[in-house]
Amino acid sequence: MNMSEQRIRWGVLSTARIAQNTMIPAIMQAYNAEIIAIASQNPKVSEVAAKFAIPNVYGSYEDLLDDPDVDAVYIPLPNSLHTEWVMKAADKGKHILCEKPIALSASETKEMIEHCQSKQVILMEAFMYQFHPQHQVVKDILSSGEIGQPKLMRANFSFMLEDRAQDIRLNPNLGGGSVYDIGCYCIHSIRNILNSEPIRVYVHAPSDPDYKVDITAIAMFELDNGMMAIFDCSFDMVRRERYEIVGTHGSIRVPKAYNLPEYFDGEGKIIVEKEDGTEKIEKVYGHEYTLEIEHFSQCVMDGVQPLYAGKNILQNMKVIETCYESMRSGKWVTIKQ
Repeated sequence: MNMSEQRIRWGVLSTARIAQNTMIPAIMQAYNAEIIAIASQNPKVSEVAAKFAIPNVYGSYEDLLDDPDVDAVYIPLPNSLHTEWVMKAADKGKHILCEKPIALSASETKEMIEHCQSKQVILMEAFMYQFHPQHQVVKDILSSGEIGQPKLMRANFSFMLEDRAQDIRLNPNLGGGSVYDIGCYCIHSIRNILNSEPIRVYVHAPSDPDYKVDITAIAMFELDNGMMAIFDCSFDMVRRERYEIVGTHGSIRVPKAYNLPEYFDGEGKIIVEKEDGTEKIEKVYGHEYTLEIEHFSQCVMDGVQPLYAGKNILQNMKVIETCYESMRSGKWVTIKQ
């Protein structure tokens, strides 16, 4: 890479909806990034490239990875394909931003992380929500003691999945299921906001008789700081993307915690409610996808690890994996360290 350009040159593997709706626009908006390539067997790939003025179009992912001008790739493929293409991208020396969940097991995740380290490429899982500045404000409020001692965190992520017939999120062979798709955000935010790790988990999530995946899941965590946490996720409920921390003298609510841009104008809102019933509302603005791309691109330029990497990525997958173990057993399960 010619460092004098001060822009990381991105390629995208697939024409996935999330790439078109969020990530390609974010790359285009980022001050230190540009998109130069896209690859897909989808015959509409040329249309997508034209829409975003992407100069290089490839009919296979391998061809894009062979492009020496591509510095980093974004991988929004089905969950079951993440491991294969992260490995192949690393082999070609590309830095990698991979959609969540990064894999389907902790062992796969560990293998991916170690492989990328051996190839000296940066790997990050795309939990974009964490880059919105509202979450740092929440952490600052917690640290200030304004709501007293935090005791409980609740997180919710749900929406009605209307057109179910062909949706990969309901395909067990592609890593479908509500916990893999959206529960992972709840898990990540509990760990991230509280700076604490789950020790034991219990998850109730009957497998859907038609799709053979979890459509709805309800979970409880015991955390290593003594707190409890609860989350629910569902493809079968009204849209909710929020979390709340309850303390001894007040609570903090974040009603737009994980939002996708089509439901989100960049405005974050933090509602602090005191024990006397008074409320304080703070608004915080930012575009989490663009901030994510800028952060990752700067890490590539500087040759440093991103704020979410390595052991942190692996720990999130260990929690997800344990959630599925609890679903199958119907019991509390201790997370293996």
